[in-house]
Amino acid sequence: MQHISVDSLRELYAKYEVDLRKVKNDQRSFLAERGKAMKPQLDDVEAEITYMRLRELRPAKVVEIGTFYGWSTMWQLSALRDNGAGHLYSFDIVDHVVRNVPKDLAERWTFTKGDVRENIGVIPDDTEYLFIDADHGARFARWYIENLFPAVPGGTPTSVHDVFHGRRPKPLSEGSVIIKWLAEKGIEFFTPSPAKAPEVFAEIAKIKKDLGLDEPVRDSRDNPMIFFDLPIL
Repeated sequence: MQHISVDSLRELYAKYEVDLRKVKNDQRSFLAERGKAMKPQLDDVEAEITYMRLRELRPAKVVEIGTFYGWSTMWQLSALRDNGAGHLYSFDIVDHVVRNVPKDLAERWTFTKGDVRENIGVIPDDTEYLFIDADHGARFARWYIENLFPAVPGGTPTSVHDVFHGRRPKPLSEGSVIIKWLAEKGIEFFTPSPAKAPEVFAEIAKIKKDLGLDEPVRDSRDNPMIFFDLPIL
């Protein structure tokens, strides 16, 4: 699997510029229309990377752990729609997302309400992309490392949200657990977080500005997500 880098993102932004511009406009309009009924989580850069990765990898089955109000769900479903292929399986203990995902995107979507720890058997064993943005405690991170990661194929592209809001993950947090595990396994990760990787964030900002893609969808600029591939056992 090709590792994410500024150079690879430069190619992806150029390749998917037209489609990405439309999705950004759609998301911006949707957010303005829904107002407080939508509480978006992903920031712009991490959402755009997620969209472009899904476009490029063309996974048949994507698993999303944690939907909240559906902001990330819509970004992922937009990528699958634009691919003309793929299905998203989402899990959350609340179902706010059901009220927000447009019908035209829901055609490629299955939502399961409930604790994913009690629904591990529903996770497709041939998952090709894994997106995690749920409970940010250390206990949940240990659970998905020990139970969820082995349930999907080795090498699966994976992303975990809310890791780098600062230079280092918060102590006793999901982020501290997953970063320690990645280090122990010798697995590289990529983050666009300006707190952790300010040079990377600045270079991505320049790429977007050069393409005229720098008008924000959201005001937040934390972009704390990490991207990596699971180890092949």
